[in-house]
Amino acid sequence: MDDLFAPSDVSWTPVSPKLAAVRRVTAAITFGLLAIAGLLVLGLTVDWLYGGLWLLLMLAGFAWSWRMIGRNQQSWKYAEREDELLVSHGILFRQLVVVPYGRMQFVDVAAGPLERSFGIATVELHTATPATDAKIPGLLPDEASRLRDRLSALGQAQAWGL
Repeated sequence: MDDLFAPSDVSWTPVSPKLAAVRRVTAAITFGLLAIAGLLVLGLTVDWLYGGLWLLLMLAGFAWSWRMIGRNQQSWKYAEREDELLVSHGILFRQLVVVPYGRMQFVDVAAGPLERSFGIATVELHTATPATDAKIPGLLPDEASRLRDRLSALGQAQAWGL
């Protein structure tokens, strides 16, 4: 079954561990805001005991998400073949996206403020069919630039044959 999502005839490239750090900071902000909002609402309307239970629930949720974020980051990988790009990710629901270079319409590089502060970017591949679009988050800027240029050149070269 593993060969279905990770063919052995390719050399996989993992994404940067900084992706997990960015997602953990985002989770900390989200759970922190939810904890504060819940404490205020429960403390003002019901009882502070429920506020304490809410805080424990938020801490448990954050601890669980911390672990899952690390595992998810480790699942992201990509491989460049002669005619296509493969992107694989997922723990519980695994996914393998195969994008033929000739079908790519454009390649997009994006990085939000938090991603830029951690020094990573996301490369997005767009095709005519949204179901075959793919993204590779957590790339270092040099690798994102190299991949963008290579995919654009390969896409343009192989599209001439269409």
